[in-house]
Amino acid sequence: MYHTPAGDLPSITTVLGRLSHDSIMEWRRKVGEEEANRISGQASNRGTRLHKICEDYINNLEPVFKTPLDQEMFLSVQNTLDSMIDEVYGQEVPLYSEYLGIAGRVDLVCKWNGKASIVDFKTSRKLKKRDWIDNYFMQCTAYCVMFEELTGTPVDRFVVLIAVDQESEPQIFLGKRDDYISPLVDAIRGFYDEKNLVHPNPAIFSRFH
Repeated sequence: MYHTPAGDLPSITTVLGRLSHDSIMEWRRKVGEEEANRISGQASNRGTRLHKICEDYINNLEPVFKTPLDQEMFLSVQNTLDSMIDEVYGQEVPLYSEYLGIAGRVDLVCKWNGKASIVDFKTSRKLKKRDWIDNYFMQCTAYCVMFEELTGTPVDRFVVLIAVDQESEPQIFLGKRDDYISPLVDAIRGFYDEKNLVHPNPAIFSRFH
C-alpha cells in the first residue's frame, strides 16, 4: 500500500499481480521452491539494476555496471534511448489516482519520438510475444491516468522497452492508454473485491460496464 493524500492505496503492480498468480504458482510447483526463488531473485535484481543504469544515463551520469550482464543489457538499449528520448518530464516519479484507486512509481515520462509517453523498462531471459504481456500494458495505462490526474498533462501513449538476454536490440512495444482502460478497471475491481476494500471512487466500475 502507498500512503497518499487520497488515503492508503494499493500498488498497481500488486493489483495486477493477482492476474498471474495461478500461473506463477503452477510454475513454482513445476520447478520447485528453491529454483523458483533463485530465478525470481535474479530477475528482480537484474531489473532493479537496469532501471538504475538507465536512470543514471538519462540523467547524464556515468552508468555503473556491477556485472557483465548489466553492461550487455544497457548496451542493447542505449541506442534506442539516444534516438527516441527527446525531452524528459520525470523519472521514478511516485504517482497515485483517487479516480482509479491505485498508486505506483513510473520509470520514465518523456517525449518518445516526439510524443508524450510513459516508458516502462523491463528485462527478460527470452523474447516476449505481445499477447503475453497485457499486464505490462495495463500497468502503463495506469501510469498514464495517474500522471494526467496529478499534473493535468495528458499522456495517452506508452512504451514497454524490454532488454532481453543475449539480444543486441531491445523489444519495444507501443500502446495507447484507451485500449487498456477497461481491462485495467476490471482488474482493479477484482482486487478490491477480493481484498474486501472500499474503493475511493466506486462509480468508475459502472462507467466501464
